Amino acid sequence: MQKKLLLSLCLAASVLLSSCGAEETSRNGPLSRRYYHYFDTVSTVYCYGSASDEEFGKNVDEISTILEKYHIFFDIYHEYSGVTNLCTINKNAGGEPLAVDPELFDFLRLCIGLYDETDGKMNVMMGSVLSLWHDCRQEASGHPENASIPSDERLAEAAKHTDITLLELDESNLTVRISDPLASIDVGAVGKGYAAERAADYLRTAEGGENYVLDIGGNLRIMGAKPDGSPYRAAVKDPMNPDGAAAAVLSLEDVSCVTSGVYERYFTVDGRSYHHIIDPDTLYPSERFLSVTVVARDSGSADALSTALFCMSLEEGMALAGERGDFQALWITPDGRLHMTDGLVMAQ
Repeated sequence: MQKKLLLSLCLAASVLLSSCGAEETSRNGPLSRRYYHYFDTVSTVYCYGSASDEEFGKNVDEISTILEKYHIFFDIYHEYSGVTNLCTINKNAGGEPLAVDPELFDFLRLCIGLYDETDGKMNVMMGSVLSLWHDCRQEASGHPENASIPSDERLAEAAKHTDITLLELDESNLTVRISDPLASIDVGAVGKGYAAERAADYLRTAEGGENYVLDIGGNLRIMGAKPDGSPYRAAVKDPMNPDGAAAAVLSLEDVSCVTSGVYERYFTVDGRSYHHIIDPDTLYPSERFLSVTVVARDSGSADALSTALFCMSLEEGMALAGERGDFQALWITPDGRLHMTDGLVMAQ
């Protein structure tokens, strides 16, 4: 499920938050709690406000419950007793409709809408294609001497089972069915962001819920501003030199910020790297950009759009941003150049 991201949050230019150490709560800086198993990544909840230890403990426990619920819903590899999740739905492909939790139903309905909004660039029915690339990446990780890529023939065959209309939702009965037995759902492009936004929904009305930052596997959901009223700063790494100076530092307040990039989840075959962001048109990793960062109020939208924009031309992406008007974006092209929408705010 994990989408590798290139963002770090900083309170000052010299301080970057990182995912290290065990689960913790500390008064040496912000209160924090870290989780290691949701969405197969590291997630950290930070509180920079004045919440008491009791309020913070209650809030992170509730956030943990929310993240666990959606982790179970979105898991495509494991089933869970008493829950109809995406693994169950995929295994039942071609069978009868399955009743699902209303929250999972709402999410899948949103995914169909995102498909339409992005002209098919964000397609949760790409599971048959993505699984081929996933298997090759896993094999290359464990046995690099056997590294290979899926054949064009296998990709073309898998692509026959990716139409969004194969996902059938029955509003009246809250049931879900995949009509094609060879089709499957994969929500890695949107799941973490959606879950982060549900956690943000909780914090908006929680006691001591101000001045939180959620870092869900690199997906940032920032609640409000810093306690002194100033915005947070997010450093977008330079994909050509990830350990060097940041490519850009953004000024963020009460928004989500998500970056999709090429250099962390990839494998190499015959000296060529293949990353995990697959273009639904070519069925190969998109070669348009090194990274795409999206800033939007809604974390699920930011997550999905960062993937969709990665598979569009710069002109198409700029046009979509202009049409929607609800997100800003930063593109880094293979020549290292930065392109951005006019409303993106850079930190001073």
